[in-house]
Amino acid sequence: MERWRGRVAVVTGASAGIGAAIAYQLQDAGLDVVALARRSEKIPEAVDLARKDAEGRGRVQAQAEGKGRGKLHCLKCDVTSEEDILAAFKWVKANTAGVDVLVNNAGCTGNTGLTETNTAEWKRILNLNVLALSICTREAIQQMMVRGVDDGHIVHIGSITGHIQPIFPQYSMYCASKHAVRVLTEGLRKELVAAKSKIRVTEISPGLVKSDIVNDLKIDPAHVWSLPHMQPEDVADTVIYALGVPPHVQIHEIILRPVGEE
Repeated sequence: MERWRGRVAVVTGASAGIGAAIAYQLQDAGLDVVALARRSEKIPEAVDLARKDAEGRGRVQAQAEGKGRGKLHCLKCDVTSEEDILAAFKWVKANTAGVDVLVNNAGCTGNTGLTETNTAEWKRILNLNVLALSICTREAIQQMMVRGVDDGHIVHIGSITGHIQPIFPQYSMYCASKHAVRVLTEGLRKELVAAKSKIRVTEISPGLVKSDIVNDLKIDPAHVWSLPHMQPEDVADTVIYALGVPPHVQIHEIILRPVGEE
């Protein structure tokens, strides 16, 4: 990870859960992190809490001796608004050295079956999980290419549901959106190969992770957390791993599942 020290990472959905954990681990690894969220005022506290929670579970990321954390910039950005995304990347260009790493973490779930769910709910899922991810990716790639960055990295946080048929049919549109993330990841890889670019792309598909996203589900949280599950820093560890392999290696897709998951 030493080669990433001092470079710039943009993380979406950084005000809670997985996004906050990714932000703190990248910051601890020495990257300057531009954290995006609608609730940007919550980002500093969320990142600090994610770090403390992980430390409380014995998960402390080692830092190189004598070298501190990177900067944390918190930007208000609703990634379902293209105007907000364009403004955020304009800010990155004007106020930092420019994006080198993008982690598309923002996402949502919900009751999204095909027989009763209203159209607005389908659009909410697809706008955030698919279109926002795609717009952020486009802006990051274009910024990298203009700057001549040939070793950047795009990370998509997908889901185990992108690999399996929906267990609960009422979440089929959500599952479809995560299948789309996998397709877009491979499509982007091939586009970059055709452009003779060495920018890498990784899709990470976690199973159940302890986060606020369960609030979107019409399931008793007590039941959900009685099931085998992972912690946000488990996903963040995987982002660090994917970034840390040698530049000629591409970790294209990783599935994370809690031990004992049925």
